[in-house]
Amino acid sequence: MKFIATSDWHLGNLFHGNDRLQEHKHFFQWLLTCIGEQQPDALLVAGDVFDNGNPSAAAQSAYYEFLADATKVCPDMQIVITAGNHDSANRLEAPRVLLTRHRVEVRGNVRRIWNPETESWQIDWNDLMIPITNKDGERMVVLAVPYLRNDVVQNACYSKGVNGFLQSLTERARELYPGCPLVMMAHMYAKGAEIPSKDASEKIVIGEQEEVSLEEGAHPDYLTCGHIHKRQHVWGTDWARYTGSVLPMSFAEKDYIHGVDLVRLEEGKLTVEQKVYTPQHKLRVLPEDDEGLTFKRLEKLIHRELKERTEGQLDDAFDYVVLKVKQDKVNNDDIKELENLVNSKNAVLCKIQKIVPLLDLSTIGGDQKLVSIEDILNRNPMETLKEAFVIKHKVEMSGQQEALLQELLDGIKNETTD
Repeated sequence: MKFIATSDWHLGNLFHGNDRLQEHKHFFQWLLTCIGEQQPDALLVAGDVFDNGNPSAAAQSAYYEFLADATKVCPDMQIVITAGNHDSANRLEAPRVLLTRHRVEVRGNVRRIWNPETESWQIDWNDLMIPITNKDGERMVVLAVPYLRNDVVQNACYSKGVNGFLQSLTERARELYPGCPLVMMAHMYAKGAEIPSKDASEKIVIGEQEEVSLEEGAHPDYLTCGHIHKRQHVWGTDWARYTGSVLPMSFAEKDYIHGVDLVRLEEGKLTVEQKVYTPQHKLRVLPEDDEGLTFKRLEKLIHRELKERTEGQLDDAFDYVVLKVKQDKVNNDDIKELENLVNSKNAVLCKIQKIVPLLDLSTIGGDQKLVSIEDILNRNPMETLKEAFVIKHKVEMSGQQEALLQELLDGIKNETTD
């Protein structure tokens, strides 16, 4: 069996206010070419198809056009799609009956069925098991698990509840399909997954409440995950991986490698090959370091690193740019001139990142020596503000300014104690 695994498309995403529809269409064209060349038995999309629960008509149109094109390019391919935390499960499932007739299975919700023996609603485990047989008679079962919300995982500890759900599904599938390879799709935060501290594109719950681990107990033959945007192994194994997002969702992801995984399961042997996709637009941070951010250096850097526009117009390969400036090196007029310069190039300026000089606590005057966070919290706020004023303006506060500031601090203190 051979299948392509992908996730985290985030259709409808606005990147710093810029519509990415054409970028997604660029990716779809690449993926269609890959499908045409490989003729896989299945395409698995593990969640976050859309960027939000109410996607635009244009984003939905691009999604359905791709599904129609994919089934034409590879008529024998089964497509399986699960919902992620960004998706509306009900919206994704709405055309389920129609899509099933075109070899597209969608799982947005975990369904429940009535058990007359126990007189209770129970999880329909069979609905999450999708057998796939190729033209050579080879078979695998896809365990299509959407993002599990709290109403499904009724456990005081979310991670333990998810672990139990995934293992129960695996065990039931082993009983129902003995000897058949099991491929699970999940959208979750796996224990130990690598995510940059500056990457806020996927919120991670503090306290390890959402960390899932299948290192012990029943697990599938292969697990393809969505949610974390960096492609990586899960739990240090070869049988579980994040495919990563198809486009960078923030500048923290600018160095990520994007693409899809081509997975083969042959006679119990597993091989995974990444098909690398190059997004249409590069993400550039100018400069990469924080040193010497003078106007002249930034001006030269922009001219050197960014290409000229074609007849004054952006072409199809423009760059997204963040420009870093230091407030003590350039003034507001300089920043405006640099902004105009970037926008005259084949680039879209996403933001100006102002670098504030770091405060060296060891140089702060006064009788108090600050060596810890506790020292800062216990310090008289007036003293801190007065010293910050000196650092910023190179002069001390006037008596009138100090009196006004003290009045403001007293007012805040009174409000918090009322």
